Amino acid sequence: MRKRLKTLLIKTKRQVFSEMIGNNPSLFHGEGYDFSELREYQVGDDIRKIDWTITAKLQKPYVKLFHEERELSIVCACVMGGSLYFGTHRIKQEVVAEVAAIVGYSSAKNGDLFTGATVNRKEVWVERPTKRLFGVNRFVEKVDGMPVIGVSSDYKEGLRQLFRRIKRRSILFVVGDFLAPVDLGLLSKRHEVIAVIVRDRFEEHPRPLGQVHLVDPETGETLQTHFGERSVAKYRAQIIASDKALFSHLHKHRIRFVKVYTDEDPFGRLVKLFGGRV
Repeated sequence: MRKRLKTLLIKTKRQVFSEMIGNNPSLFHGEGYDFSELREYQVGDDIRKIDWTITAKLQKPYVKLFHEERELSIVCACVMGGSLYFGTHRIKQEVVAEVAAIVGYSSAKNGDLFTGATVNRKEVWVERPTKRLFGVNRFVEKVDGMPVIGVSSDYKEGLRQLFRRIKRRSILFVVGDFLAPVDLGLLSKRHEVIAVIVRDRFEEHPRPLGQVHLVDPETGETLQTHFGERSVAKYRAQIIASDKALFSHLHKHRIRFVKVYTDEDPFGRLVKLFGGRV
């Protein structure tokens, strides 16, 4: 195992097993079937848990809380492609691997079943479910070391194939840069989907570079061009439009999401997503 990957796994394991807050904390909240309590709606609560009958009577939104299931099915699906081989701080592929480690270790700590999966245009690969740290380490090592140059990511057909492979209702983390068109609607009908968007800040806020030689890491196509102020403005408009469509799609299907940049700590971002409870 490479020294950098060992360091990443040690750091992530320490964060998950040493820095968690409270008794039996977890990233994951089960659906459960045993009613626990009724309380007033708080910012960040899942609107699907609102009790509309009580809300109408009391004229305030109330949510039903349930005891968590004792064993959840956690799936981390990493959408792999050449676009991940980019980064000004560190490459996005390393961040994707770290997110997979956080999800895997959190699952193991809580005694839940963890399934790792990789998705691209050529294949969907799914690990056997595990509760062992060894299984998590093996999956993270695969994600971190997977050759992605010349590989196209697939957020449509690849994820439809994943839907057919993952039968049990799960909490499904889809991790990738989401630069290609996305369709998570089918997955969200069976699973609780959470999108983790991994980006480099330069991708969203590039600066003029002048004359450049560009290479598409997915197709290998090259382009000689002048990347000046006008090109930057055109590119920025495309990114903004693409992200607007992405966020609209996620909101439509009630999918929670978080964006993690290559110069950030993914653990902190995931803690914030889950309201400070990991």
